This record gives sequence, C-alpha cells and structure tokens, in this order.
Amino acid sequence: MLFVPLWDMNPLKRVRFQYVTVGLILLNCAVFFFFQMGLLYPIDDTLLINYSIIPNELLHFAQVPPGAEVPPATDLRGPQMLILPKEITLITYMFLHGSILHLAGNMIFLWVFGDNVEDCMGHVRFLIFYLLCGIFAGLTHAFVSVPSDVPMIGASGAVAGVIAAYLMLHPYVRVWVLAFYRIPLRVSAGFALAVWILLQIANIYLDTSGNTAWWAHIGGLVAGAVLVVFLRRPGVHLFDKATGLTPSA
Repeated sequence: MLFVPLWDMNPLKRVRFQYVTVGLILLNCAVFFFFQMGLLYPIDDTLLINYSIIPNELLHFAQVPPGAEVPPATDLRGPQMLILPKEITLITYMFLHGSILHLAGNMIFLWVFGDNVEDCMGHVRFLIFYLLCGIFAGLTHAFVSVPSDVPMIGASGAVAGVIAAYLMLHPYVRVWVLAFYRIPLRVSAGFALAVWILLQIANIYLDTSGNTAWWAHIGGLVAGAVLVVFLRRPGVHLFDKATGLTPSA
C-alpha cells in the first residue's frame, strides 16, 4: 500500500453524525476482538469457515467428465456451529478479518471516506449500498475463482465500493495521506483514490501469491460506481467541484 488516508477536509452537510459508518466499524471490531481473538467467545478456524465465502460451495461447482452425474458440492464447513445457507455468507464474510492489520486497513478507509458517502445517501440507503457492494464483490470473487475452495473474508470489497462512490462524489476534496507509511501529504481525493484503484487492477496481474482477493476489490469498485448514481439523495451532484477548503479572508 502506497499510502494510508488520515483525514479529509470535507464536513458533513446533510446528516448530523455518520451513525452507520461508525456502527459498521464498531461491528467489525467487535467481531474481530470478541470472537476471532477470543475475548468473549473464541472460535477456531474451522468454525470461522462457516461464515466465509468458499467459491465452489457458493456456486455449487463440481468438475466432472462430460455426461457423468454431477455430485453435490463438498461442504467444507465444520459441524460445531450453526451451518448457515451458503448464500448468507455473502454478508457474513465481510465482517471477518484475517489479522488486525487487515481490519485496521479496511476500517481506516471506511472511517475517512464512509461518512461523506453516508451524508450523500442518508443512513438507510448507505447501509443498503455498503451491503450490496460487499455482496457484488463476493460474487465477483467467487465467479473468477471457481473452482477454488479457499475461504475469503474481509470488508475490502464493500470498502472499495465506498471508495468508488467517494471518488465520483468528491474528487476535488483535499485529503491528508501518509505516503509509504511515513510521509504526510495533502493531495486531492481524486488523485489518491485513482492511484489506489490502479494498484488494485495492477495487482491482479502482478501479485501471484493469491493471498488477496483483488477481483473482489474490482467488483466492489464497479458496484459502488454504479449504485451511487441511483442511491444518492436528490440534488446531490456527481463530481462536485467543491474542494472542502475554507477560503481565506
């Protein structure tokens, strides 16, 4: 990651407080610390699989010779907890994270950019928007990754949708970022987020480790860019020319 966003100069105009954004951050943190880290009710990796996306299960994929009978998809999920319908994992997966750095990275982006997207949509529509972005991101990853049985978790796809919406709403707002984790810079949101998006696309071809679901990010970006057109409040313009700066006297 070339930069970490710190703060945007973009005050709220239509809502008093970003309740949904903060609620999503608190829920993600609560799930990670109370359940994944075991502070309240520990769950092991086998149980964690119950709530992750597994592409070949979600899509009921099976490789068989032509003309052969198609067997049911292998269920990799553990028996110790309630087994959810596989379609529900399109929501549950986005509230789980692989490490505290994974969690922190997603929540920082959501904190900096989510409030203004919520401001432009309203609380209920923003929650719907966030979940739809995450669902589309999960489906994108599943279709691209068939017949993988590797579980996927994380809010990155939903957060990518928020990033796309912010870019389409406020590309000229100035944002403080920490470049290379150590150099504070003030740049336009359009520049910072365009660089982030280009990195996601580049990593599809450059990252061969398979540890990051880059296609989920792309799916979330596409969903966010489309949904913001329909879910923004009446009178909210795309590509707002305002910079978020207060003019000097």
